[in-house]
Parts: sequence; structure tokens; C-alpha cells
Amino acid sequence: MLTAGIVLIVLWFLGFMLLRKVLGAVIHLVLIVAIAVIAWHYLGPMIG
Repeated sequence: MLTAGIVLIVLWFLGFMLLRKVLGAVIHLVLIVAIAVIAWHYLGPMIG
């Protein structure tokens, strides 16, 4: 029973770390896209 609990904790921890990495990557992508869209919106008319 104890080993099963340890395995579950390890799996949960790994899943949590993976989820954090995925969420971090998604947030970064969204920020980059938002910044690019805003920059294009403001700089587009100037560039032509």
C-alpha cells in the first residue's frame, strides 16, 4: 500500500511539473502573439 502511495505521489508530481511547463509555454506564446499583434497594429501604418 505504501509503495502505491509513493508511486501516485511521484506520478502526480511529474504531471504537475509537466502541466506547469506546458502552461508556461502557452502563456509565453500568447504573450508573444499579443505583443506582435499590438506592435503590428501600431507600426503597420508607419511602415506602410
